[in-house]
Amino acid sequence: MIGNIANAVAIIAGALVGLLCRGGIPEKYNKTVVHAISLAVLVIGIRGAMKSDALLVIILSLALGSLLGEMLKIEDRLVMLGKLLEKRFAGDDEGFYKGFVTATLLFCVGSMGIVGALESGLANDHHTLFAKSALDGIFSIILGSSMGLGVLFSAFPVLLYQGTITLAAVVIKPYLQPDVVAQMSAVGGVLIMAIGFNFVADSKIRIGSMIPAVFLPLVWYMLLELVG
Repeated sequence: MIGNIANAVAIIAGALVGLLCRGGIPEKYNKTVVHAISLAVLVIGIRGAMKSDALLVIILSLALGSLLGEMLKIEDRLVMLGKLLEKRFAGDDEGFYKGFVTATLLFCVGSMGIVGALESGLANDHHTLFAKSALDGIFSIILGSSMGLGVLFSAFPVLLYQGTITLAAVVIKPYLQPDVVAQMSAVGGVLIMAIGFNFVADSKIRIGSMIPAVFLPLVWYMLLELVG
């Protein structure tokens, strides 16, 4: 769990630095930086989405995963949690929950979090999570300066999400074939692209409800193994 804790600490530290800079950055510069980071997020997503050629698996995972996420109301629950935290800790800061939801999704859906958490649980190897911590810390500075305190609180769902994957790694180890991991990374890349679109075009893609899609390639493989 060391890597996961380091990741959460990096997010908190980065968000605190961003909050300290928030009042000192003129709005026009802030907006330009956010757009630049949005384009970087799109590039990261495109690179991740190209890690697998199994288009049918990716499409089915996105479609069925989105349906499952809507049934579970993941996006709505995440927004509700953000608003509860906003009411408790941020008072009249109406941007709190948006920063919380955006940062949580950005830090959770990428392949580095999944692969790093699996490496941490299977081999006690934290290098990927340490690298992710550095990246998330930088993003937290930028997001914290533009979106406020909610970014800091995203560290806790990230810790819970990746920690759960780390603890479950031993159970799912036999099914983690390279093709399956690549498909999971590709689905995660598509969701990161969606985050970039939400930034750039102020879209309303419900990415939170698509999170189950990341794990469906693993489910497909496990079902095929059982049938075979």
